[in-house]
Amino acid sequence: MAQWDERIRCRGRGRLNQGWSPSASPNEQQKRGERALIRARAQDLEHNSDIAGGILQAFQRNVTGTGIMLQAKVPHTVLGNTQGEINRNIEDLWKEYCKAENIDITGTQSLEEMADMIIRRFYVDGGICIVKVYVKDSEYPFKLQIRSVDELNSLVQPSEGERIVEGIELDDYNRPVAYHFKKVSDGYFMNPAETVRIPAKDVIFLFEKTDPRQVREISKLVTALPRIKDANQFIEAVSIKERVLACMSVFIKKSTPQSGLGRGVRSGGGQEIDYSGVSLSPGMIGELNPGDEVQTVIPTGQASNTKEFITTLVRMIAAGLGLSYEAVSRDLSQVNYSSARQGLIEDRKLYKKLQKMIIDRVLRPVYLEFLESMYLKGKIDLPGYTKDKSIYTAHVWVPPGSTWIDPKKEADANKTALDSNQDTLARICAERGEDWRDVVVQRAAEINLINELIGERSGKEEQPNEKESPDDEEESSDDAA
Repeated sequence: MAQWDERIRCRGRGRLNQGWSPSASPNEQQKRGERALIRARAQDLEHNSDIAGGILQAFQRNVTGTGIMLQAKVPHTVLGNTQGEINRNIEDLWKEYCKAENIDITGTQSLEEMADMIIRRFYVDGGICIVKVYVKDSEYPFKLQIRSVDELNSLVQPSEGERIVEGIELDDYNRPVAYHFKKVSDGYFMNPAETVRIPAKDVIFLFEKTDPRQVREISKLVTALPRIKDANQFIEAVSIKERVLACMSVFIKKSTPQSGLGRGVRSGGGQEIDYSGVSLSPGMIGELNPGDEVQTVIPTGQASNTKEFITTLVRMIAAGLGLSYEAVSRDLSQVNYSSARQGLIEDRKLYKKLQKMIIDRVLRPVYLEFLESMYLKGKIDLPGYTKDKSIYTAHVWVPPGSTWIDPKKEADANKTALDSNQDTLARICAERGEDWRDVVVQRAAEINLINELIGERSGKEEQPNEKESPDDEEESSDDAA
């Protein structure tokens, strides 16, 4: 019965639902008018809010971290790939390519720095455009150009037979055909009257699609913006109150005029003091007009419940973004090992999802294009590449590793899981951002070196005992006699 009453209350148009009249228009049509405003507000909080900064740093710190490493997996059976020589050549070439002067068309950002910016713009702006560019007279002709979604020309008019929605040219299946960017003129000014059309095959448009009709991005901070704004305003109000209370000021009040009494008669030729624009400052000495008094209104309550109120707001903000309170606030005063570990596990699920998105939609297509360009440029020898590219394009990405709160407990748990065949070394190493093959090879080399050194040391210690002194020989002969 209670559930039925709740359904009636939600469906009804009575007093409780007054003013709740959401639009039933298509998703993209609703967002079209709000997208730019939401993006501008998110960018404002990005620059002026500590909470927004904490959110973005949490994602950058845990998603991209120290960089997502490439490991080429060309089979050893391939001709010329003795002991993984081709793999090492590809990885070395990729490492050199990822430097700012080689991968960025502007020459200012490495791939790691680009990844940080991509995840930040993905959450603040809702999306970002990565344009594939080829240049001449360069050792690395394939480069990347990062373009903001602000540059998409939403005012471009379609010609006959075209469908252009918010700067994106679509076919009959709503599949992007081309992207129309504003042309840059006069420095940083974007001229919407002129458009640069770039085919869709040369653009990676990274955004999250939550509706089948959605064409453009929407800021991922959209649900958190009101709460972040409330927290900023509340902290500012409390800060002003505390600053006022910290001010010690003196006011001199004149109760009796110095000249004659009477209506409209002013004191001794002096001018009446104007209080407009006057504010308190520490140590000030002020003078009041005769008959004036100082009255203050001291609000109560803000300082006492500030921590609880801010904590509640941050929890709501973090929950809306899929993070724990501790990940955003970095406040670990109210957690123990179990609760901290559980929160970390849930956070890592979100981080891994974002890492997979970055790998599948950005890093993988960029790597395949890089491999193609390097082969055509002649910087790497790949026998039979044109016949079967899949052999040479095999690779994996290793995200940045992470450690647990109590390494001993986790190590014991991993050992138990391995011994009972409930887990694999590959998965455990992947959690730390390492390749299990490298770990096994390195451990074998270390163990062999330790055994070799121990054997050499024990051999040196036994050498003096093997040769007896002449006195010992005489004693032994006497004993034998």
